[in-house]
Parts: sequence; C-alpha cells; structure tokens
Amino acid sequence: MRILIADDHPFTLMGTKSFVESYGYRVEDTCSNGISALNLIKLHMPDIAILDINMPGLDGLDIAKSIQESKLKTKIILLTMHKEMTIYKKAKEYGIYGYILKEHAQTELEKCLQEVKKGHQYISTFLKDDLITDTPNDNNELAYLTLSERKIIELIIQQKTTKQIAELLFLSEKTVEGHRSKIIDKLGLPKEKNALLIWAMQNSKK
Repeated sequence: MRILIADDHPFTLMGTKSFVESYGYRVEDTCSNGISALNLIKLHMPDIAILDINMPGLDGLDIAKSIQESKLKTKIILLTMHKEMTIYKKAKEYGIYGYILKEHAQTELEKCLQEVKKGHQYISTFLKDDLITDTPNDNNELAYLTLSERKIIELIIQQKTTKQIAELLFLSEKTVEGHRSKIIDKLGLPKEKNALLIWAMQNSKK
C-alpha cells in the first residue's frame, strides 16, 4: 500500500512518516503544501493520502474536494487539530475516509490505516466528546468563512499585502483579490479601501 503524507510543519511531517513506516507501510511521497500534495496524488495515485487541513496553497479540504470531483481512487485521511463541527461536516461531504485529531494520532493512526485499507471509514473515537459546535451567529462571523479565507484574514491582521499573501500561500494575486472580495461580501462590509483590514484588526482583539 502506497501512502503520501502532507503537512506544513516539518516535525509533524517527519513524525507521522516515522509512525506510518513503523506500522510496516510504505510512504511514497511527503510534501509541505497543498498544491504539491494534489500534484503528487494525481501523478502517483497513492492508495492513501494523510493530509493536514491547514496548509499553504490548498488546504486538506480543498484537496479532498478535488479528489472527489476528479473521481480519483486515493483515500483521504485528515490528521488535524480542528474540532469545529462545520469543518468536520465539510470533510464528510467531500468523502474523506479518516478524520483523526493530532493529539490522539499516536493511539489511533494505525487503527485508522487498517480500517481505511479495508475500505472502511474511521472517525476519531475522541471526536464525539471534543467536537465544537460553531454555528454562525452575530458574534462568530468567521464561521461563515472557508479555511482558505480564514488564512487570508490571519495574514491581513499581520498587515501583509496582497502580493505577500499570494507568495506565502502559493496563490496568484488575482486569486487573493478574489478571496478578499468574497470575504467582504460574506461579512457584509462596505466596499471601501481598508474596510477588510479595519474589520480584521478590530475582531482580532475580541
């Protein structure tokens, strides 16, 4: 069974690789961003891809959605710190086979791989207790945004320019501007210069 692992944290990436290999599986590829992960999946068609959700370029959910739309046979396992209900629901919608919390990976990853290898879905046994309901409301506008849009908000708070955001996330400036426009529409902000920056700075203090 051939496996790809993608995570933008080097220590997590190497640790996951060591775990997987210690179980007797073959890790064919590793990478640290979503664009490389998707390209490698399309090129080598691994049996399983173990993905972090938060990665530059494309996040794990973006990749899962693309795999589903392309009808590729690679089975996706998400290894993540995210416990939000909206993210978990998206993962299920995109047909992921495994969803494991990083804090429990050492105890659950081997079992997950065994189940996914059989074609079964494996959801962390700890998730039921840890899952966070994050239904959008007046005090939680970020729940309306995708992970990619949230990453852009984080960089805007750091006062990064569109060009800098594009470079950090491996995107084109046009794509970043498109995300900015969608965020402004979703948040109902005025289409004025710096309106998004002002909103981001104000809400970062909450």
